[in-house]
Amino acid sequence: MFKRSFRPRDANASQRDGASTTMDSQHRVDKSARLMKKGSIRDPQKLSKLQRSFQGEEGSRMPSGQARLSDKSLAPSPIVTLTVGREGRLFAAHEDVLCQAPFFEKVLRSNYLDAQNRRIALPEEEPEVFSAVLEYLYKGDYYPRLLHNKHRNSWELEDALPRRATPQTSPTIHDSPNIGGGRAGQPHPPKTPSAVEATVYLSSIGQHLLRDTVIYCAADRYELEELKRLALRKQGLQSGIDVGTILRSAQYCYAHTPDSDSRLRAHYLALIIRCRKTFKRSGTMQAEMEKCGSDVYGEGSGKLFFDLFVAMCNHLDDVIDASNARTPKTI
Repeated sequence: MFKRSFRPRDANASQRDGASTTMDSQHRVDKSARLMKKGSIRDPQKLSKLQRSFQGEEGSRMPSGQARLSDKSLAPSPIVTLTVGREGRLFAAHEDVLCQAPFFEKVLRSNYLDAQNRRIALPEEEPEVFSAVLEYLYKGDYYPRLLHNKHRNSWELEDALPRRATPQTSPTIHDSPNIGGGRAGQPHPPKTPSAVEATVYLSSIGQHLLRDTVIYCAADRYELEELKRLALRKQGLQSGIDVGTILRSAQYCYAHTPDSDSRLRAHYLALIIRCRKTFKRSGTMQAEMEKCGSDVYGEGSGKLFFDLFVAMCNHLDDVIDASNARTPKTI
């Protein structure tokens, strides 16, 4: 009897539990379906609402001028073609990059520009020099880059091979018949040559000049003051330059910079004065100075400048020797 009464109750309980489980499962399925259905209706609306809110609120907070500037910055800058040098070597650059130089900004707004083809002609410019200027406009530097050596806390040129350590004294020039009167810039010849070529060949004058000097003069033409400072700083790191190159570069500097700009000129004057003993013995120095004025006053008139230079050197040496004799030596 107990078993008969227990079995019906167990069956009923099982049926109730089964029905409850079925209802719960169905409820969960229905709920999930409703949520999915509900989400599928609300998500696009929510997305659209967020988009409208973002566009409306952000647009209202952003000044109209700034919004136009952003749109303008996304627009590609027109390409300008430049023909450089006597052979007409072609360069291409973005207009907004060129306009960083006041010279090109004026050119692009004048009749000098071929408006139909957007072409600028620079027949007197050297392609290699202009390539360095264009590299600066795009990257803020030109090869070889100026790098800071944190270990030594000094500046050096990119790809420059290590040289023998030398004290920071006045540079001297060592006589060498193969290079026209010796090299300037360091007390001893380097063990290994620099991987960076310090000179550039100018077809307009048929001579090699210091590359940084030519770039400095180009920067002056294009009104790039920061590039002038960079070129001057790089030239100060060059060493082992022969006397002939120094003298030719100094004369080029004087011919292509205004009298109001004395920075690069002062660099050459200081270099020649510091190295005056070797310049005084240099046949290259004497020949270059004797040529000065020969076309105007006749052959030999330029000797005056060299004699004056020698007299100045001798006077400076006498003054320095006298000063050293009066100064007590300390140990």
